[in-house]
Amino acid sequence: MSGRFRRAALMRALSRAFALMGLERAGLRHPGNDQATGIALICAAVLCFTLMDATAKHLTQDYNAAQIVWARFMVNLAVLALIFRDRVPTLARSRRPGMQFARALTQLASVGLFFTSLQFIGLAEATAIMDTNPVLITLGAALFLGERIGMRRVLGIAAALVGALIIIRPGMGVFQPAALLPLIGAFTYAAGALLTRVVRDDSTATSVLWSAITGAVLTSAVVPFFWQPIDPGDLWAFVALGLFGTISQTLLIRAFAIAEAGVLAPFGYTGLVWAGMWGWMFFGQLPDLWTITGALIIVGAGLYVWSREARAARYGG
Repeated sequence: MSGRFRRAALMRALSRAFALMGLERAGLRHPGNDQATGIALICAAVLCFTLMDATAKHLTQDYNAAQIVWARFMVNLAVLALIFRDRVPTLARSRRPGMQFARALTQLASVGLFFTSLQFIGLAEATAIMDTNPVLITLGAALFLGERIGMRRVLGIAAALVGALIIIRPGMGVFQPAALLPLIGAFTYAAGALLTRVVRDDSTATSVLWSAITGAVLTSAVVPFFWQPIDPGDLWAFVALGLFGTISQTLLIRAFAIAEAGVLAPFGYTGLVWAGMWGWMFFGQLPDLWTITGALIIVGAGLYVWSREARAARYGG
């Protein structure tokens, strides 16, 4: 990664994090059902997630995944402590602490499983497997949250899943044992997304703090067994990892707090496109024809669902 990319990414990430948290401090949080804003937020969250994943992939070449996960949550917690300072104890109070803790555990599991898989398989492949989670989110929303799944959403999800399967190509080398890690991570990610909807009465700041504190405490208990000295030249990557994680989690929580999980689900697949791009730019892994075909199907399905939902909202059906 070039020095220009590193500096620009860090500055944009830090600016965005302060801007988002500033809104929370001002109390500008309006839970509801704003589908269009939710879609925009989840697309931005996915972009930041893939930048975090690319940074983690870079670090897995020299460091154990446990140390990388620890750094992700510790930087996350440091940024939040800097932003909120003396308000941390107040903001950490949750109306549903049990659910918040469960949600934080699912996020920790997702990050840990995915980062570990990056030591063994490519970024695009791991992302493709992990991105089965929108289907799980949609089904979970219907089963546990009582959200309605119309035929348009079903068709959009099905088409996006077909695109993901084209990229994965079962039986052609992707499904090695390490591929089970992001697959399990997809289940924990989906559970976390649904729990985010359950705790939406808490502020975004509260949910992000619970994730950061839980992740930092639990990984701190484990990281001494895997620790190795950090090269000064890699410090930027560890900091960027935490910043991208903070921003992406904030955007994701906000998205699921204001929009239905079933509406947002297809847009999680846009991560496949970004992962392919970062794999090519930073690791020299060019997406093949199958990957490009699958990505086009996924993007088309997401745009179709978005257009149908926008029309339904405008005309009432």
